[in-house]
Amino acid sequence: MPSSIPRFAAVSAVVSAALAAGLLAGSTSAAADDSATGTRIHDIQGTTRVSPLVGKQVTGVTGIVTGVRTYGSRGFWIQDPEADANPATSEGLFVFTSSVPTVAVGDAVSLNGTVTEYVPGGLNSGNQSLTQLSKPVVTVVSQGNPVPAPVTISAWSVPDEYAPEGDAAAAGSINGLTLDPETYALDYYESLEGTNVRIGSSRVVGATDPYSELWVTVKPWENRNWRGGTVYGSYESQNTGRLQIQSLTPIAQQPFPKANVGDRLTGETEGPLDFNQFGGYTLTARTLGTVQDNGLERETTDKQHKNELAVATYNVENLDPSDPQEKFDALAKAVVDNLASPDILALEEIQDNNGAKNDGTVAADQTVKKFTDAILAAGGPAYEWRSVDPQNNKDGGEPGGNIRQVFLFNPERVSFTDRAATDETSATAVTGSKGRAALTVSPGRIDPANTAWESSRKPLAGEFVFRGRTVFVIANHFGSKGGDESIVSHHQPPNRSSEAKRLLQAQAVNAFVKDIVAVEKQADVLVVGDINDFEFSGTTKALTDGGALYPAVKSLPRSERYSYVYQGNSQVLDQILTSPGVHHFEYDSVHINAEFADQDSDHDPQVVRFRP
Repeated sequence: MPSSIPRFAAVSAVVSAALAAGLLAGSTSAAADDSATGTRIHDIQGTTRVSPLVGKQVTGVTGIVTGVRTYGSRGFWIQDPEADANPATSEGLFVFTSSVPTVAVGDAVSLNGTVTEYVPGGLNSGNQSLTQLSKPVVTVVSQGNPVPAPVTISAWSVPDEYAPEGDAAAAGSINGLTLDPETYALDYYESLEGTNVRIGSSRVVGATDPYSELWVTVKPWENRNWRGGTVYGSYESQNTGRLQIQSLTPIAQQPFPKANVGDRLTGETEGPLDFNQFGGYTLTARTLGTVQDNGLERETTDKQHKNELAVATYNVENLDPSDPQEKFDALAKAVVDNLASPDILALEEIQDNNGAKNDGTVAADQTVKKFTDAILAAGGPAYEWRSVDPQNNKDGGEPGGNIRQVFLFNPERVSFTDRAATDETSATAVTGSKGRAALTVSPGRIDPANTAWESSRKPLAGEFVFRGRTVFVIANHFGSKGGDESIVSHHQPPNRSSEAKRLLQAQAVNAFVKDIVAVEKQADVLVVGDINDFEFSGTTKALTDGGALYPAVKSLPRSERYSYVYQGNSQVLDQILTSPGVHHFEYDSVHINAEFADQDSDHDPQVVRFRP
């Protein structure tokens, strides 16, 4: 059924905890037996993100039902057809029933209940709260009434500035600030919380996901790329026109449309504006438009010339032998057809031989064999491979899965320099003489005892030879963004706590590259993989410190810099960085997954071609 945010905790407990934690600072709390009679919806919503009546019993709240949700977070929305003159106060409100509501769209109702603030994801998520009426006593006054006319959300109504700066006295929170919907996009959406809204035909910027939701933009030219997405190019460019779309109709009754980036959601989409954990402001469609296919096709990179070395990186999303053969075949076909059989392929998220079964297994030879066999069957080369097995459950990822990086290489084009036996706790280092660098261990892990790699993947370094020239490749999978607050956080700017670990990881890799270049100034070094961070991030800046590396994605036009689509933002997570010795190269972010509803992985692979 469609995605929604269940209310696992008692609402009263959430409110009490929020008040105690100061999350709802600026609101007026009251004893549970306080009451406000004949309260209007805009009085409940107030002019800030938190209701001035939070915790109060209210009676005689009237409105027209504009939407009913029978799954997930069950309840319905009401709206006052007689709006006040203040654009900061919403006229809509969600009524949380927990059980399937018995009202219908068009019912005029009178309600008694408790005003609460629900925080999707919990207080520690940093999310804004949703003002709602809980434990309602519902009286249907009449039926078949017209639904209040929707507010049109458009390119002209949504401000270009994203959010106000958080109040320093409230730890950066914007909860207590008076809404300014004419200046800030987040304030504009909040001023419509629970309101019946509509959008016209809009471009899809986030493909339909497994939870039956997609993303559109109401701003056609906002940071658009030529394939139809909206590019996230800096922490100050959040793309204000993005809006998540869900349907109020259960998919058993009406399947949710399948859309790719660049398609159009045509006609009118109308329904209440909700707020949830996985995307923030969401149009929960009572009436859903029709998807118009724009014919987006998967990209194919150029074949490398005879004297060019092609190196690629691909996150294959928790691949293990229990995955269906169809996944192996699809990934293999992409390697052969879309990536043109690169000479070296660094894989991320290769799981052990029994996947997420948590029994101490760490070897991944069966996983890799199944994949290389599929590549061969697809017409690709007979890849050989190198890796280092991790310690059990020490590298993060799915418990028992033991994800790691793996090098595949085409022995007809490239040779691998095996040097010294190694294990999961031993570190490789840089040695050399007469201006020729070498690894003490190949393949080997970089500084695995460093606390920067705690519960995270250790970089895998390998030494290759192409046409007599040594090439060093370092495969990475940096720490995830788990724990970061979303861009719709009540903290502005949001807290990005995960950056601290990636900064240390980047510094460790940067130091290793500097060791290579210190021995061999013109060494060919490639740092590749799922960096889990943007090309403009502090992580990338740390990787490039001292000119040791260059983020090759920056060789592309700004509109083409992305490998992943998250909440309608096309953004960079996967990268290849080059040392100064790599003088001329061609770089390609090969878009075959992130923009599509049908994905073999959630990441797009990256390829660099150059002449060592």
